[in-house]
Amino acid sequence: MNYCYYESPIGRLLLTGHDRLETLNFPLGKTRREPESDWIEGNTPFSKVLTQLDAYFDGSLRKFNLVPALDFKIQGTRFQQKVWHQLLKIPYGETISYGELAIRIGNPNAFRAVGMANGKNPISIIIPCHRVIGKDGSLTGFGGGIDVKKQLLTLEQKNG
Repeated sequence: MNYCYYESPIGRLLLTGHDRLETLNFPLGKTRREPESDWIEGNTPFSKVLTQLDAYFDGSLRKFNLVPALDFKIQGTRFQQKVWHQLLKIPYGETISYGELAIRIGNPNAFRAVGMANGKNPISIIIPCHRVIGKDGSLTGFGGGIDVKKQLLTLEQKNG
């Protein structure tokens, strides 16, 4: 497994993957992770991701160029993949509710399952799960913590 750190305005992010990006982990919260002893540190497999993260955080990138620039590999169930695909369609600086996301995937009663799939997103920020909020507008559940979710939304609203 390869890994590198990315120093961002929201903290030190850990990127991991074998020959391409597989996870993006936050410094705090549920997705916090530390490199294992047999992992190899280096940013070569992640150079395009790092360039786009720089542009995102400086406000010049509104949508990640996933193909072909970002060579990433994420694994999930068919349902999770469907949810993650819809997350990519939420415009920069905008938010939707979990219920709205459930409607968009064609299963209006699946808002809880959508929340669970959202929480399993392995490459947050790039697949913008932070743009999903509670139906009352509250900031709910986020792998990097609510403070990080708020910072990401504030960044996007400022630069949008």
